Amino acid sequence: MELSTIKDAFERVVKKQKLCSSRSQEVIDLVGREIEQALTRLLSAHDPTSPVDYRSILAELKLKLNGIGPIHLLEGSHKELNGNLSKYTKFLEKSLNPDISKAYRDVDFDHHIENQLIANHFYRQGSFDLGDGIIDEAGEPESTILKSQFVVMHQILEAMKVKNLEPALNWVSANREKLNQSGSNLELKLHSLQFLEILKKGTQADALKYARTCLAPFASPASPHKEEVLKLMGCLLYPGRLDSSPYSEFTSPTHWEKSMEDLTRQFCSLLGQSYNSPLSMTIAAGLEGLPTLLKLANVMAAKKQEWQAMKQLPVPVELGKEFQFHSIFVCPVSRDQSSEENPPMLMPCLHVLCKQSILKLTKSSTRTFKCPYCPAEASAAQCRQLFF
Repeated sequence: MELSTIKDAFERVVKKQKLCSSRSQEVIDLVGREIEQALTRLLSAHDPTSPVDYRSILAELKLKLNGIGPIHLLEGSHKELNGNLSKYTKFLEKSLNPDISKAYRDVDFDHHIENQLIANHFYRQGSFDLGDGIIDEAGEPESTILKSQFVVMHQILEAMKVKNLEPALNWVSANREKLNQSGSNLELKLHSLQFLEILKKGTQADALKYARTCLAPFASPASPHKEEVLKLMGCLLYPGRLDSSPYSEFTSPTHWEKSMEDLTRQFCSLLGQSYNSPLSMTIAAGLEGLPTLLKLANVMAAKKQEWQAMKQLPVPVELGKEFQFHSIFVCPVSRDQSSEENPPMLMPCLHVLCKQSILKLTKSSTRTFKCPYCPAEASAAQCRQLFF
């Protein structure tokens, strides 16, 4: 079930609720006006020049209210709304299977890796007490290396939140060679932020001195960052008033946010860790694929077939690009995704098929076959396995 379908059904209920609310307000306003008019007439009884019959006013009000029928009008609109709410509840129960255990597959996990994965997730988030708690309760040896590194990372990030760049610049300086090898311009970003802070709070001379010391290496003729540094130098004309200058874009808080994100990415990369938490990515991918797995489980159960023992799912589970970390190959003949048992094979004509498709075309390697894409002929022995 697509979430968009559920969203559309929800929006229809919201539209009905707004209509019900509007109608109810109209009825209340109408009744209120009649009561106010009757009240005005009753209050005029204090005027001796115009005697008022209280009974007739109240009888007339009762007659008008009975004619309006507010209870009947309110019941009608609310009954319609309750009907739509009831249908939406049943629709959710039908669309969202609450028993997700049907999609569970009994896999023999390595509990040591699992515990470390959870603990490192909390260390990565800066929740060191939670990480230590997981390690202690699971009886795992403490992962001191990663923990200590993540402590350093969060110390740097906390300092950057108060615009203290010294820890970040020290870390970049210590890892300059590795950062340059990866093509990172993090050092330039940090020096640019420091330069702008000096220009905003200090003097033009202080900023110029810092630029000559720290930004000059990035302004050499061969540097790819020359234009960026030259643009920064234009800020020297507006000391203390960058916010109202043509270079006000440099004062945007997003530059700090992006630099903190870039530092986190580079820090994790040098640790051999992914930028995103593996635990978060695993859970997110599982949630995205859960509807397909639940539907498959229900279909297989209706056919009295067991899908838990399958090595490969009979249906594709579509995941977003953020969950794709390596290349995959789908055989154009069998439409099957390659695997260790059925790897992609390169033919002499440079077209690629999966191994099982080639074996079928060659009748188990007993004859040559013609490439499905071109007239070239080949034998199974001439094909070479591809490695991504």
